[in-house]
Amino acid sequence: MTESAYRNALIVGVGSGLSASLARTFAGAGLKVALAARRAATLASLAQETGAKTYVCDATDRGDVAKLFSEVEAALGSPDVVVYNASYRTRGRFVELDPDEVAKSLNVTAYAGFLVAQEAAKRMLPRQHGAIFFTGASASVKGYAQSAPFAMGKFALRGLAQSMARELSPHGIHIGHVVIDGGIKSERRPDPPDKPDSMLDPDAIAQSYLHLLQQPRSAWAWEIELRPWVEKF
Repeated sequence: MTESAYRNALIVGVGSGLSASLARTFAGAGLKVALAARRAATLASLAQETGAKTYVCDATDRGDVAKLFSEVEAALGSPDVVVYNASYRTRGRFVELDPDEVAKSLNVTAYAGFLVAQEAAKRMLPRQHGAIFFTGASASVKGYAQSAPFAMGKFALRGLAQSMARELSPHGIHIGHVVIDGGIKSERRPDPPDKPDSMLDPDAIAQSYLHLLQQPRSAWAWEIELRPWVEKF
């Protein structure tokens, strides 16, 4: 593996699935890692495993996000890799959706992604260097029945990433949107016995993020789609 041009990574919206795999993968590649979540106490074992620092942050709160970046900057230096992995979904028949829950879905899935990306870009632009990645979903490109709020949020996040890529890539900032087109495997959600390999392995997804990060700038991708090899699309 070639030496990474990046030194430290901030992952926002950390849980036990993909974000944990990203933390392990980035740490294994030699990056210092910072983990941010609404409840940082749940990250203790992952932090010990990866040597990461943990932070409490409500990514929908502008002040919280600014405070997070200041604290990470003081402890590790300004993050040159930022991954936004948080989302929130509410489901139901369209005419029965709770508007407050819809607003929360948009705030967490899209608006908070904007807040995190803006703080990151402010620090990366003067150095003309950095990477900001967003985790998308099938709903980023396909709106499903009874899932309008999630589609609204993920469509917005994809639009944010595309717009940022066109504006910021010429300034040395790699913007990436990763469409996870399928279910992510976990202990609670294993491959069905009759359908092996039908779920995405979070460690394999994390490797794709690392590959995206290591792309030469003469051939940057702003978006990639990941799905199991048996997935129909």
